[in-house]
Amino acid sequence: MKQDYYEILKVSKNASTSEIKKAYRRKAIKYHPDKNPNNKEAEEKFKKAAEAYEVLSNPEKRAKYDQFGHAAFEGGQGGGGFGGGMNMDDIFSQFGDIFGGAFGGGGFSGFGGGGGSRARVKGGNLRIRVTLSLEEIVNGVEKKVKVRRLVKADGVTYRTCSTCNGQGQVTRVTNTILGRMQTATTCSTCQGTGEMIDHRPIGSNAQGMIEKEENVSIKIPPGVVDGVQLKVSGKGNEAPGNGISGDLLVVIQEKPHDLLKREGNNLHYDLYINFSEAVLGAQKEIDTLTGKVRLSIEAGTQSGKILRLRNKGLPSLEGYGKGDLLVHVNVWTPQELTKEQRIFFEEMKENDNFKPNVAHNEKSFFEKVKDMFS
Repeated sequence: MKQDYYEILKVSKNASTSEIKKAYRRKAIKYHPDKNPNNKEAEEKFKKAAEAYEVLSNPEKRAKYDQFGHAAFEGGQGGGGFGGGMNMDDIFSQFGDIFGGAFGGGGFSGFGGGGGSRARVKGGNLRIRVTLSLEEIVNGVEKKVKVRRLVKADGVTYRTCSTCNGQGQVTRVTNTILGRMQTATTCSTCQGTGEMIDHRPIGSNAQGMIEKEENVSIKIPPGVVDGVQLKVSGKGNEAPGNGISGDLLVVIQEKPHDLLKREGNNLHYDLYINFSEAVLGAQKEIDTLTGKVRLSIEAGTQSGKILRLRNKGLPSLEGYGKGDLLVHVNVWTPQELTKEQRIFFEEMKENDNFKPNVAHNEKSFFEKVKDMFS
């Protein structure tokens, strides 16, 4: 049983045309394929929303639907050309104008914004993986990569499709008990492009395309995280004829650092000091992503103490400041002692200075961790 069109768009049966349009726009943006790649469930909801809007936005069709329900359009009669055979090109070409600037001002995925214009074919997207070090991530970097992409072969020409006369759609008028119904379907000859190949150079495929290696420059902003995907518009596969190129999708892979561990925009560093340095204090120098930093270790420093170096972490990808570098001080306990050293520490066992004397105001390890993220 088909779902009620009003229920699909979450509007009442007395909703105005403006309310229906707004409801459809919200659904279309939420379930659009560009935001839900390879998600069949989202694609199906996107199609259902388009079908519902196609009927409810048309006063004549809406009146018939209100009177007869889905039976008014059974067998593809009067349903606006979608029905069960709806495809994405039909949706983009007929409803591109409703999206406005939501996805860059020209409709979705390069499809035209005019409701009556044919769909423009978009070339396939390409995906590559780029590995970055923390040093590259902290400042951002420009990477040059080699990409093999499909491009139009030299000398290839296209002509207007004779079946649809370049419209990309075939319109049919059918007489039904409800009157004359007009449906528009994607042209099966040109697959909605409005063009057919006229001259195919030797070595090209059926669409007149060849594979070519190209150097692509990718500007990677500071603060990217492992797994984030960046888009380089127009650097995917080209499309035949007057279509638009697909995009190059760049997946970031973060290379582990030898000394630093990342947690969001904060960095963690394990600093080991010996027992004498913990007792007497010391000056230590450590490497950060922006150069060397000198630290003062106070006399009597306890193992587990955390030193916070503000703004020495990674920048936010959104541009909201920088994280911190958290230096974890670890006191190294000697594992082998000379005879003299052993005698010394044996004598110190009962010495009051060597007995643990935790002040009531001394924070526990867990309290320190809590403060660190507060």
